Amino acid sequence: MESEAVLNLWADFLTNDGRAIWKWKHYFPIYERFFRDFVNKSVTFLEIGVASGGSLQMWKRYFGPHAIIIGIDVLPECKACEEDQIEVRVGSQQDPEFLQSVLDEFGPPDIVLDDGSHMMSHVIKTFEFLYPKLPKNGIYLVEDLHTAYWEEYEGGFRRKGTFIERCKDLIDELNAEHTRNELPPTEFTKTTLAMHLYDSVAVFERGTTTRKWAPKIGNELQ
Repeated sequence: MESEAVLNLWADFLTNDGRAIWKWKHYFPIYERFFRDFVNKSVTFLEIGVASGGSLQMWKRYFGPHAIIIGIDVLPECKACEEDQIEVRVGSQQDPEFLQSVLDEFGPPDIVLDDGSHMMSHVIKTFEFLYPKLPKNGIYLVEDLHTAYWEEYEGGFRRKGTFIERCKDLIDELNAEHTRNELPPTEFTKTTLAMHLYDSVAVFERGTTTRKWAPKIGNELQ
């Protein structure tokens, strides 16, 4: 069934005759892995970066008739991409007041996909504001992170302040409870189940865990 689901979204992309969509092909199995449980549910999906609006239409088709698809962009002309189930709001992704206005209107999104400016300071500010607002089982996906290595996007190899470097720190936060008090647990520690890193993509799964312990069960060798 998983292979059929991947084919469906990939085939939808390849046969698109609506508004233009521009995505790397290796993203599609990632989308399917983390988004498929939301299909045909009352999901609120927020995509940062509208461009021609084709991906908003793709998500509408993918998630089904109960989904609300929200696009945000700095360009006012993107409002023309609105249609049934698709809303567009104009503002800067790094502006917390604008982002809060979107949350006030639509509620916390179940999924955030950051395909916006790709400027590292913008990506980080957006993540730091929106990620804590997601519901317990929310998904936060940042794509096109190859830009974290490009100077024109405030990037560079092992350059401080990129989202890739931030992810490296977040790995430590995820494991903070095992650092023997070197790093106190943070809100990220307490509300994140997993981080997944791919070529150009980072995915965060929200959630809380029960008590962490490692019981020994069964008989010892005699």
